[in-house]
Amino acid sequence: MAGRVVSPCVGLCSTTVGDRVCRGCQRIDDEIRDWPGFDADERQRRMDELDALRVSVAGRHLSVVDGEALQAQLERHRIRFREDQPALSRAVELLRVGRGRIRDLSRYGLEPRVPLDAATLHERIASELMSAAEARRLSDADLDSSRP
Repeated sequence: MAGRVVSPCVGLCSTTVGDRVCRGCQRIDDEIRDWPGFDADERQRRMDELDALRVSVAGRHLSVVDGEALQAQLERHRIRFREDQPALSRAVELLRVGRGRIRDLSRYGLEPRVPLDAATLHERIASELMSAAEARRLSDADLDSSRP
């Protein structure tokens, strides 16, 4: 029997409303469509790329000062994460889900690089993630068009 297909999906797929890049997981629409057909190595490679994208963007805005507190809050609020998921990638999910309720980021093991509330921090990170994911999509499209 086949195991569960691991996916970066967070249950917020904006490609269903016409986006070429998902606002939830930052995957490209073709990548979402083809995901079940990828072998485990390809899925892991792409998940690593997505995690690196989130770490790069989120790292410009905040740092994780207490990974255990972050994990405890994710578990407390039943926010899905993977065991191998970097802490900053996990923080992106926490902000997405809790941006309107989080008052003190330090209680979640997070420290913003400049004083911002969780909602503003999420807005900035989400905007930059979409720009970076769109650039990734265009880069993938350029690679596809250059192949014979």
